[in-house]
Amino acid sequence: MIIKKSFYPLVAVSLFGVLFFAASPGQADPQMVPTSFADVAEQVSPAVVNVSTVRFVKNRFANPNQFQDPQMREFFEHFFGPQVFREAPPQKTTSLGSGVIVDQAGYILTNNHVVEKASEIIVKLKSGEEYKATVVGTDPTTDLAVLKLEDRNQPWPSVDMGDSDAARVGDWVIAMGSPFGLEQTVTSGIISAKGRTIGQGPYDDFIQTDASINPGNSGGPLVDMNGKVIGINTAIFSRTGGSLGIGFAIPINLAQRVYDDIVKTGQAHRGWLGVFIQALTPELAQHFKMKKAMGVLITSVVSGGPADRGGIKPGDVIIQFDGKTVETPNELQRLVGLTEVREKITLQVIRNGARKKIKVQIGDQATAERRQTQSAAQPVRPQTRKDTIALLGIACDDLTPRLGKQLRTQNYRGVVVKSVEPGSPAEGAGIAPGDIIREVNRRAVKNKRILRKALAALSPGDELLLKIERNDYPIYMVMKIPRK
Repeated sequence: MIIKKSFYPLVAVSLFGVLFFAASPGQADPQMVPTSFADVAEQVSPAVVNVSTVRFVKNRFANPNQFQDPQMREFFEHFFGPQVFREAPPQKTTSLGSGVIVDQAGYILTNNHVVEKASEIIVKLKSGEEYKATVVGTDPTTDLAVLKLEDRNQPWPSVDMGDSDAARVGDWVIAMGSPFGLEQTVTSGIISAKGRTIGQGPYDDFIQTDASINPGNSGGPLVDMNGKVIGINTAIFSRTGGSLGIGFAIPINLAQRVYDDIVKTGQAHRGWLGVFIQALTPELAQHFKMKKAMGVLITSVVSGGPADRGGIKPGDVIIQFDGKTVETPNELQRLVGLTEVREKITLQVIRNGARKKIKVQIGDQATAERRQTQSAAQPVRPQTRKDTIALLGIACDDLTPRLGKQLRTQNYRGVVVKSVEPGSPAEGAGIAPGDIIREVNRRAVKNKRILRKALAALSPGDELLLKIERNDYPIYMVMKIPRK
């Protein structure tokens, strides 16, 4: 379980072990092991701030619209009075977090969840001085926010951003912030891992650390031994809410990109390729003439998008993005998202077993989302007339405009799955009611007749590559035709 706003300690044992090894001959170079973190803490602490927020939450004991029965309304009013259906005054709630000043003009980096829906933000410095701050912009996808302190006659204390890519597993780090409201707390540990994916979003690339981080540390800096910020603390791993010593920080290289965008334009901008993708399994690799399952499979290309203009086609497998090896969909999403809009990059793909280099100019995701909003499809109700295709174990119908409206698709060419027989090859492959069959063995399926014709050309034991559309998202599936 990943929990935001909570972090966990493991420092005492780590420090004890390090001091022991430093004192033992042949174990470590004493000059390489810090005997104190005081200099780094003293250097950074003036820029580490306590962030307190005020939120007003509307409360209502009961909603009168929930009680259509007059007797029920009378019952509640009798026992709780007529005020039961009145909206209570907004309740004031407060919360604490941390942040770090990264510019002498007064810009602060923190977590989005620290300031989300806040009506008032107060920032407290190490000196005890308090100032109001305003939100410049937020990015919920990466859980980052930028605040701005009010102008004053002298520069604000600030820290330098480091290079999280250069940080190594095993490097010493310190975490600073206000855990449980205890301001200017410093804990130490090492970088336990890099590139962690914890299910928080498409740009997961967290630094894992065993430096003690707790509720209230969110938004505070993770600092290297040169006094430079290499991460923004954001989440913990815990099964019970208790301390397990596993904390996560957003790499500063990612935070820097989001920060620059927000300061310049008020929002984060991400690169957009205009493709639908999925992981490449060994079964799919065979169908796409790959020697092994490496890379990311393109299932569909957005018409007029960057990939389409560059010449990317469905069935291509991306193995490199601008010289960087791509192995998973998450890696590709992160690389694309962090690429500057309008930047030209080179993709290396495998198409029909041959390597090919394609140049693409990255688009703007925000612009693309404004132009087209994808919505989830609604399940199709089973029809009374059953038309079973025995080889697959499904009942299906041609995709008509009526069904297309239910599924919220504008492409009315295809076959809609109405039901799936238990234990059938279709069920084993993962096909579900409401799926739209678009292709069989890389050939378009416009209707049920073409689907039957394509299946008739196969023999028992043959593998079948289906391209389906589910919730407006294309997916490839592989199944074997059963032997009779």
